[in-house]
Amino acid sequence: MAEDPYSVLGVATSATADEITKAYRKLAKKLHPDLNPGDKAAEEKFKEISNAYSILNDEEKRGKYDRGEIDASGQERPEARYYREYAGGPGGARYHSSAGYEDMGDFSDLFGDMFGGGMRGAGMGGRGQRGGARFSMPGKDAQYHLDIPFLDAVNGTKTRITLPDGSTLDVTIPPGVNEGQVLRLKGKGHPGLGEGPPGDALVEVGVRPHPVFKRDGNDIVVELPISLDEAVLGGKVQIPTIGGNVAMTVPAGANSGQTLRLKGRGVKGKGDQLVKLNVVMPEKIDDDLKAFIEEWKKTHAYDPRRTMKEQA
Repeated sequence: MAEDPYSVLGVATSATADEITKAYRKLAKKLHPDLNPGDKAAEEKFKEISNAYSILNDEEKRGKYDRGEIDASGQERPEARYYREYAGGPGGARYHSSAGYEDMGDFSDLFGDMFGGGMRGAGMGGRGQRGGARFSMPGKDAQYHLDIPFLDAVNGTKTRITLPDGSTLDVTIPPGVNEGQVLRLKGKGHPGLGEGPPGDALVEVGVRPHPVFKRDGNDIVVELPISLDEAVLGGKVQIPTIGGNVAMTVPAGANSGQTLRLKGRGVKGKGDQLVKLNVVMPEKIDDDLKAFIEEWKKTHAYDPRRTMKEQA
């Protein structure tokens, strides 16, 4: 039997939608099957949190769970399987299907159609005729969350989602997808009623941070450490890009904070790669370097704080 979804995600029953999403993402990043290959316990736990999130992230399902109309697995309770609610009044009762679809109209309308010479699938987008009815209802959209590595987000990839029931869903990630972007997979949602088409799968994308690359719109930002001699003399250095390593020329006299631009090395070839230089001193300053600087300073002394003093 499935556990209480609030307990599975570790949130209070009063938790906001944002709090629920944050709790799910935190657990998903730790338990995702891609990060725990061969770990059956992690895989089962991932299914549990995904099922819990599918209920609590859907406002309608959450309301039904809170009212006791569905259980922790998302299935309708026996007493609510066929008749979910009655709306009193002269218009008669309204029926709601057990599959989570919209109401099928007033029974008074239904009986009136039957005895008046026709029967229609009220509110169901269907056609009716004497002696029978044919109706259909599109299936509901299914919502999922998928965390992907930074490079897969900027370069695009194909991946696979493991659903709460153990089945899988193939997802094509387009190049340049953004954090929080929702991908729509046509016809991959819940099945429709009658001849109704299935709903869509809505996949919200989360992007895991990268230790080297950061993104600014379509630009990629990298901080590049350079040595003292590279800063003074300049030269060619190898630098990582989202498409692999490339050679870049550091100009002589480069400073920390200076930004160089690699054209067309950004997201989808539209942006650039911005390389911020950081001059790194040797771990140990030896006597030779000290003696050289002392001698150099006698004839080349300069004040890097002159402008600051003038503006203060």
